[in-house]
Amino acid sequence: MNQKGLLLVISGPSGAGKGTICKALLEKSEFWLSVSSTTRNPRAGEVHGENYYFISKEDFKNRIDKGDFLEYAEVYGNYYGTPKSSVIEMLESGKDVILEIDIQGALKVKEAFPEGIFIFILPPSMEELKQRIIKRGSETPESLMTRFKSAYKEINYVSKYSYAVVNDTVNSAVEKIESIVIAERCRVDRMKDTILNSREELIHEQLYD
Repeated sequence: MNQKGLLLVISGPSGAGKGTICKALLEKSEFWLSVSSTTRNPRAGEVHGENYYFISKEDFKNRIDKGDFLEYAEVYGNYYGTPKSSVIEMLESGKDVILEIDIQGALKVKEAFPEGIFIFILPPSMEELKQRIIKRGSETPESLMTRFKSAYKEINYVSKYSYAVVNDTVNSAVEKIESIVIAERCRVDRMKDTILNSREELIHEQLYD
């Protein structure tokens, strides 16, 4: 019987570098990245089915009615959601899954999957966060200010997470997350089946040897 995969939920304020970290994790480890659906327009270079599934608001709302999302939220006037069936299928097959989602979505996932590993990505400083958002080149002065104000509020949610990782450099952040995953695999409550099987084997040897 396959051991169930780990659900790794990564979120944090806009500009903290969640996407870059997840990309680096996928290059180093055998995670499966869940691709979210969204109603926002693609940014330059984004690919449908790779970065997001870009769908209409009407289609999104129909899928909500059908219960197709593990979680969904409205952020800055657009909807974002995590397809449910593919995530559950991967976890049951023993594959570790990464969800890169906003804070609202992460807290909803926590209600459904409290055994998940919830990691909050922090910027080295708020000034660095502001510069990262500016470098995107996709924000108007008004939307930049909205995102920056939201980031201040979002950081207050860090206490709702299991771990906090400062993204000073991508390599350092990835190494910390890999260490978290190793530690989580060694938790007794995740190894109940393995421990039980070992005890049964030991009892069997004592009785019949």
